[in-house]
Amino acid sequence: MTPGIDTWLLQIWLSKGWRSSALLPLSWIYTAMVQCRRMLYRIGWLRSESVNATVIVVGNMVAGGGGKTPLTMAIVAHLKQSGYRVGIVSRGHGRSHQDVREVEPQSSAQEVGDEPLMMKRRCQVPVFVARRRAEAAKALLAAYPATQIVVCDDGLQHYALARDIEICAMDARGVGNGRLLPAGPLREPWPRAVDFLIHTSQRSMAMGYSSSRDLANEAIDASGSVKPLQAFQSHAVNAVAAIAQPHLFFDMLQAQGLRLGQRFALPDHANFEDWTPPEGNTPLLCTEKDAVKLWPRHPHVWAVPLKFTPEAAFWTGLEALIQGLGKN
Repeated sequence: MTPGIDTWLLQIWLSKGWRSSALLPLSWIYTAMVQCRRMLYRIGWLRSESVNATVIVVGNMVAGGGGKTPLTMAIVAHLKQSGYRVGIVSRGHGRSHQDVREVEPQSSAQEVGDEPLMMKRRCQVPVFVARRRAEAAKALLAAYPATQIVVCDDGLQHYALARDIEICAMDARGVGNGRLLPAGPLREPWPRAVDFLIHTSQRSMAMGYSSSRDLANEAIDASGSVKPLQAFQSHAVNAVAAIAQPHLFFDMLQAQGLRLGQRFALPDHANFEDWTPPEGNTPLLCTEKDAVKLWPRHPHVWAVPLKFTPEAAFWTGLEALIQGLGKN
C-alpha cells in the first residue's frame, strides 16, 4: 500500500532535515498563533469555564495519535473501580452533527464519532460530545448531577474548559524533531507543565510514568460472540485499521503469533463507506475503534480490544492528587 500523507509527514517530523526546515515559516506563524491564544486566556480576554466536578484532561503534545483514548478508558475504569462516579466528554471527531449530544450504546459513529462511541460501549459511563468540551461537560452534569469526575478525552489544548488535572500521553516518537506544526509534530511548545506525563509505548525520555499496551486474548464480533485470539493462529488472517498508526496494530497481531495476509491501512477516523472487505472466508480483524463503524455493514468482522495498563505509581499519584483537591 502506498504511504499516505500522514505517513509522509510522520517521517518528516522525526528529523530536522530540509523538508522540515522548508516548513519552518509556517511553523513560526502557527507558534505565534498558539502563544497569542494562550496569552489571551492568561489575561482573561478569553475565559475558561469551570464546572461543578473534578475535571481531568487527557491529551498529547503531538499530532498523529499518541494513545490518549486508551489512556482515557483506563483512567475511567480505574476511577469507577475506586468508587467514583465518572463521565466522559469529547469533541467527537468526524461526526456529522455539531450539537451537544449524549452518546448512547445504539448511537452511530457518524452521529457521535467513533472514539466516543467506543468509550461509551467499553466504559459504560455517561459520555457527551460537543465542539466545545465545556458545553459537553455542563450538559453531562445537568443530566447526571451526581457525577464527581469528568474526564475529557483529547483536550490539553482546549483551554475553554477549566481543568484540575492535566495528563499528557506520549508515544515512542516523543516530541519528534521538537518543532511545531507543520515543520514538526508539536501542537504547542514543549516542555510545558502537566500534572502527569505517561508513556503509552516505548519510553522516549527519562521523565514520566511507564505503561504496558497489549492486545486482549480474545476477539469479539457484532453479535457479542467471543473467540480466543489463539484460535486464529492456525491460518492466515486479514487485518484493517483506520487509526493514526495502523502498523502498530498489525505489529501487535503478529506479536500474538498471528500470520497476516492482506493488511488495509486507512486514514485515521475513516468511515469505511467506500471500503469493501476482501471476498472469501479469511477472517478479518480490526481495532475496537474501527468495529463501531464496520459492524453495522460487516458484522462478521472480529474486533481485538486493547489492554492499556499504566504502572502502579501513576495510579497512586493520581489518587493522591484527586483526594488533595478535596472536591469529591
